[in-house]
Amino acid sequence: MRPSRRAVLTTATAAAVSATSTASAAQRGRQPRTGFERLADTGYALLDGQKVGIVTNPTGITRDARHIVDVMHPDPRVDLTAVFGPEHGFRGTAQAGGSEGRYDDPATGLPVYDTYLKSGRALADVFTASGVDTVVFDIQDVGARFYTYIWTLYDCMEAAQLAGKRFVVLDRPNPVTGRAASGPVLHREFATFVGRQPISQAHGMTVAELARLFNGDFLTEPVPLETVTMSGWKRSEFYDASGLPWVPPSPNMPTPQTALVYAGTCLFEGTNLSEGRGTTRPFELLGAEGIDGRWAAAANELGLPGVRFREAYFAPTFSKFQGKTIGGVQLHVHDPEAFDAVRTGIALLVTAKKVWSGFAWRPDNWIDKLTGSTRVRTMIDAGAGTDEVVADWQRELAAFRRTRRTYLLYR
Repeated sequence: MRPSRRAVLTTATAAAVSATSTASAAQRGRQPRTGFERLADTGYALLDGQKVGIVTNPTGITRDARHIVDVMHPDPRVDLTAVFGPEHGFRGTAQAGGSEGRYDDPATGLPVYDTYLKSGRALADVFTASGVDTVVFDIQDVGARFYTYIWTLYDCMEAAQLAGKRFVVLDRPNPVTGRAASGPVLHREFATFVGRQPISQAHGMTVAELARLFNGDFLTEPVPLETVTMSGWKRSEFYDASGLPWVPPSPNMPTPQTALVYAGTCLFEGTNLSEGRGTTRPFELLGAEGIDGRWAAAANELGLPGVRFREAYFAPTFSKFQGKTIGGVQLHVHDPEAFDAVRTGIALLVTAKKVWSGFAWRPDNWIDKLTGSTRVRTMIDAGAGTDEVVADWQRELAAFRRTRRTYLLYR
């Protein structure tokens, strides 16, 4: 009998994780404990007797900044036999759109398999070839639909089911809080690796919650899934409340502040403006040749909550406008709780198009993949304002929020 589509498996070992972790949280105060910390507290009881492979990257760290693979590998209580690297690679050496390939990790000698751009049967074959019994996932997400690690999670869950493997997700905080979902919901005909399934642009979920959603609503056949939740995390908390060191999940996500704006300003990847790649403030700096202070002035006139815009000039060292000095804006978020990244991103698109005659969408209409449909692009082209564009997706967003509520694990 296959497992319930809406159930996360509950086992005696999971109960042991919960009991031990509750005690640990009490000893350390209310500072959140990650899924890995809670698993380690039990001596990896959930993985006992299993050959384990882990999908991770440089964000899979402990509170004292050691990588969990380096911690688990020498520990006789867990049989870690393989590592699976996503986009940017296990050790994080590859830029956007790249990976590290297949190699043996010099630090541990473990085989590292490449998952990037693999899915379905091809990825299932990788899991089969590795010889593992259980696939574990532990990667820090940033809360946006188009950040590819959550689709690595989805693809790995689907492949694990095809390969007959257990799947365990170790949870970490959503760095921009889990207060609410916002933004347009993906239409399935626009599904790509920056959005496989119809979730909102800012999903407001943790990876364990997303795994439950994927298993319950989106996978054709659910995988045997277990999640190790955090203790002490509240949905209203930003990353700095976790007490965890920030490791850039990708080369252009250097700080938690980058993650805060990313769900909105990443939309500029779909335009001919720079989204700040090649600067020390990617996604906080936006601009192009020919833009002057009128853009910052127009954006500030909107009175968007929680953010101010500064006229800025910068020269990207790579990507768009490499080596050229360009003009634009820098976002300064002064009230993170009031700030709405998606609305802000739409407002910046609308004002950029109004003040700069050179504004253009990328010729491949990449903006449609990022927003999940043609609606944002066509409405802005037709002269719609920010409020009109945002209002257009509210019905679909409300439906997603109802679905999302079923899978939430924290208050």
